[in-house]
Amino acid sequence: MKGGEILNQTMPKKKFVLRLDDDVYDALEKWAADEFRSANGQIEWILTHQLKLNGRYKQLGTKGLKEQPPAKENDQ
Repeated sequence: MKGGEILNQTMPKKKFVLRLDDDVYDALEKWAADEFRSANGQIEWILTHQLKLNGRYKQLGTKGLKEQPPAKENDQ
């Protein structure tokens, strides 16, 4: 398990079709292999990581991952 990655076996996973350009998928597959993940696991990691970084996903066990606070609207 790499830094910030969470194994969550209690929640069911949503299944859906994702269409990607061949070059994007090839790059994704290489990146996944470099980190010993499947392409599906890499997509899930990227999405979860970005949601956390943007303050849009909170879950127990996210220690060690820098979270940025959500953008605040100007009070005027």
